[in-house]
Amino acid sequence: MKTFREFEAEELAFIGHFKRGELSIGKGETVLTEGVDSVHLYTVLAGWAFRYKLLPDGRRQILNYAMPGDLIGLQGSLTGEMQHSVEALSPMVLCVFERERLLDLYRNHPGLAFDITWIASREEQILDENLLSVGRRSAVERTAYLLSFIGSRARSVGLNGEVPLLIPITQQHIADTLGLSLVHTNKTIRKLADRGLITWRGGGCQIRDLDGLLAAARWEGLSETVRPLV
Repeated sequence: MKTFREFEAEELAFIGHFKRGELSIGKGETVLTEGVDSVHLYTVLAGWAFRYKLLPDGRRQILNYAMPGDLIGLQGSLTGEMQHSVEALSPMVLCVFERERLLDLYRNHPGLAFDITWIASREEQILDENLLSVGRRSAVERTAYLLSFIGSRARSVGLNGEVPLLIPITQQHIADTLGLSLVHTNKTIRKLADRGLITWRGGGCQIRDLDGLLAAARWEGLSETVRPLV
């Protein structure tokens, strides 16, 4: 199955000028910081990251996870200061764009402008589902949802070469995403592991049965579609 839509020739030429190079980021490094006015946009070429916000006392809420094909930093391009931070979960390679040229994209390349809108709309859809999960699903259901969501997204962008798929997250990441205590998260993860759906190891969480996780989450999964890549 094709994952990303193909560029028109003029779009490809514009992207070539829009791009300002590639950036390598180490695991645990900060890509974007809340409150900072970033001059760049990034497309993830390789690796994993997460978006998050902090309360004044240091408590963290993880908002979403980024993987190859995702655009990060768009919010800062439209509103000035970043309203969230982004941290690398693994070594990453990012494609760097100058945000000041984003208006050129909207003026002259409606196809790419639609792609940006599609990406923003998809992010809103994901956040809606995450809010539903935190607000209404049980601890087991919401943990199964989170892992099946990440696993489904990874599969949709071609990260399923390793079987079982290894997601480079800790139990603290899961707790900070779902609003659960670390103790409750650990107990919930054990329940999913006892069903043979996942295995936990030092490098992260291995998904052994994605369909089983979907069933445990009472979720139908992501709709398969060709998505844009900017």
